[in-house]
Amino acid sequence: MASSAPPKTVERLLKEISTEFEGLSKQLKLIARYVEQHRDHIALEGIQDMAEHCGVQPSAVIRFAKHFGFSGFSEMQKIFRDGISRQIAPSRNYQARIREVIASGQGEMTSADIAREFIGGSIAGMQELQRSLHAPSFVKAVELLVQADCVWVVGSRRSFPVAAYLDYALQHTDKRIHLVSALGSMHEGQLRSLRAGDVMIAVSFAPYAEETQLCAEAAVQRGAKLIAITDSRMSPLARDATAALLVQDNSTLGFRSLTSTMGLAQSLFIALAYRLELDYQPTQQQALANMS
Repeated sequence: MASSAPPKTVERLLKEISTEFEGLSKQLKLIARYVEQHRDHIALEGIQDMAEHCGVQPSAVIRFAKHFGFSGFSEMQKIFRDGISRQIAPSRNYQARIREVIASGQGEMTSADIAREFIGGSIAGMQELQRSLHAPSFVKAVELLVQADCVWVVGSRRSFPVAAYLDYALQHTDKRIHLVSALGSMHEGQLRSLRAGDVMIAVSFAPYAEETQLCAEAAVQRGAKLIAITDSRMSPLARDATAALLVQDNSTLGFRSLTSTMGLAQSLFIALAYRLELDYQPTQQQALANMS
């Protein structure tokens, strides 16, 4: 069933695609995967080129666009072109977003108003995460971490603070923890001791960091298990993950927060710590020491 109104941003379209992905036809799924993985190309390609890359007829591309509320390919392509222009000049784009807020608002917003708006959006994002959390995937992720002796954590750019937190938190366990910082472009060297049976937590969101993808691919190729914290089941990380934890951070005034992602990361660690404590069995000597 087609959407009643077209999404106005690439991020919103990708979210709708992720939600409806399982119900799409085989041809529309091929297009959906292409849209997810080659969004920058769509802004520049013609409909014939896109159809050829997807292995479908141009009419299928038009059906895809109309399914998600667009009048046709050209209207859908426009949001990808707008997305590229924002990436080319991000600082100017931030200024433009703020100006749009000012132009559309009724009166001037105070700094406190901005804070309340952003915090409110973050609260809404956390409530959505609570509703949409896929319990089997979360339980699987915790179980992988319980069983692992060595855990690797990787996240670049916007996702790096989440990876850094997980590195810090997991250091409180007795497992061997490695943060792949890629300092000096040495991510491949940092992975040298990664082995089969290890677990990697990879964090990335659209547009997916190439460094994180390379690390995740290397981990899977070497026989490690992958836990993906990402925003779509069509994410290149989710595709190879043993457990994929999906989270959509709320966008307020055009800016994405990290609140939901950080909440998910903290929940993952707390659930792991709880399991490890339940599984912990003190030796007889330790038990006697505790009694004395």
